[in-house]
Amino acid sequence: MAEISKKASVYDNVTYQFNKSSDLMKLDPEIRKILSKTTNEIIIHFPVKMDDGCIEMFTGYRVQHNNALGPYKGGLRYHPAVDIDEVRALATWMTWKTAILNIPFGGAKGGIQFDPSKYSYAELERITRRFTFGLGNNIGPEYDIPAPDVNTNPQIMAWILDTYLSTVPSLERHRSTHVVTGKPIESGGSQGRDKATGQGVVFLIEQWAKDNNFKLQGATYIVQGFGNVGSWASRLMKEHKSKLIACEDATGATFNADGIDPDVLTEYAEEQPGIAGYPKSKSIDHSTFLKTQADIFIPAALENQITADTAPLLNVKLVAEGANGPTDPDGDAILEEKGIDVLPDILCNAGGVTVSYFEWLQNKRSEFWELEEVDTKLHRMMVNAYERVQDTAKKFNTDWRTAAYIVALNRLGKVYKERGIFP
Repeated sequence: MAEISKKASVYDNVTYQFNKSSDLMKLDPEIRKILSKTTNEIIIHFPVKMDDGCIEMFTGYRVQHNNALGPYKGGLRYHPAVDIDEVRALATWMTWKTAILNIPFGGAKGGIQFDPSKYSYAELERITRRFTFGLGNNIGPEYDIPAPDVNTNPQIMAWILDTYLSTVPSLERHRSTHVVTGKPIESGGSQGRDKATGQGVVFLIEQWAKDNNFKLQGATYIVQGFGNVGSWASRLMKEHKSKLIACEDATGATFNADGIDPDVLTEYAEEQPGIAGYPKSKSIDHSTFLKTQADIFIPAALENQITADTAPLLNVKLVAEGANGPTDPDGDAILEEKGIDVLPDILCNAGGVTVSYFEWLQNKRSEFWELEEVDTKLHRMMVNAYERVQDTAKKFNTDWRTAAYIVALNRLGKVYKERGIFP
């Protein structure tokens, strides 16, 4: 197997992890060929009129990795770093994620390459609607269902919904509201969807603590990324009387040994935006943040944050991956050497797609579930997936990331063997 170079792309990391797991489980070589490739890759260049009347060109992506288990499913992100390689990797992770959770979805991902903070509200609406129109029949309620991701939110999902519904026959519109998930409650969204990914992270931290006889009360934790996932995970950890002592986002990092109130920090970050300059703690640099001694680290930002350069700095017992791909293979090896436990992304942050599945079901059935029902079902599914990965790690005597891949690949492999390959 080829060694991962220091300049490996995100998709190279996905390929490495896939090959490592396939080798260990002796995945059927024919099925391995199928799963190693994406099914469809859509690139759209589209014009949008700006507020000043000028036309600007944008590039959008939708990669559909696999739909053997059900419709393609995955988020849309708005970020300057979005490119085909990143979206390809994220789509592949979605396939593994839904397979691990036993959700009847496949994997997809998409996005637009731009910085949304530099555009007005009206411009964001036009960009979103034009991209949705450009995607056309490449999305659909029983075919490919987008959701929020980095820098996208329920409002953007509502614009996608409205634009998509305007393109289908009027008799089909009320039967197509599940074309996107993560919508506002009033537009068919689900209770608990806003906190779902962070809630899933905390459910698994609870399970890890139970298995390791570790008390969360009084435990310290640090969080990288304070958007939807990081802020919700922090606020939910507060319920256990755990202490947030350091936090970092794109604007900077902050530290307080006596603890930072996640609710107050969330309000501050929304007003600014960002956590830089938070008055109730002191600013620290990136390296100092990573060196902060704590019990738990929740990376909830972008990919490739824990690497050969940064992993040696960590001084924690557990890494609970709220982000997609925060740890590269070199970082994984160092964490293992240091004896730091890892709850891998394709297991740990799957709460979002799980509650998206619940929203999709509610729309299809014209139902509305109370928050308690959503949380109860999410907890059961997350814990069941945790136990599947735990049992697989013991069976193959391997790390949890590799075990999570094996769980996913085993399920997909069985489906292909049962159904065969057409023609």
